Amino acid sequence: MADVNSVKQVRILLMLLQEETRVDLWNHLALVTRIFADLGLNPRSPDVDIWQRCQAEELVLITANRNDDGPDSLEATIRTYGTPQSLPVFTLADAKRVLRQRSHADLVVDRLLEYVFDIEGLRGAGRLYLP
Repeated sequence: MADVNSVKQVRILLMLLQEETRVDLWNHLALVTRIFADLGLNPRSPDVDIWQRCQAEELVLITANRNDDGPDSLEATIRTYGTPQSLPVFTLADAKRVLRQRSHADLVVDRLLEYVFDIEGLRGAGRLYLP
């Protein structure tokens, strides 16, 4: 699921996943995408609510949020509530570059696929960066 700060980037990644070279992998994985409204969330929902809902629904959150702006931040939420069974949060290391540079977006998609194939082995990792 795309966080509010990465909707455009995730749209690009989804388009790349639908291209001929990757579509078979996408179809094999049978991945689904959700938006905030699907989960009864709004873009102003607190990070803790978003993270907990993603965990409950077995959804991976893709974000560009890398800050630790206090006890209500996503980083604090991951540290406070994360367990060895928690799904990781995928963080775009350079969100603007995903929008500007196709080769970088391709790298992000390829890393995302690697992570998804090993998602069970990545539980408890907290935050993982793309790429």
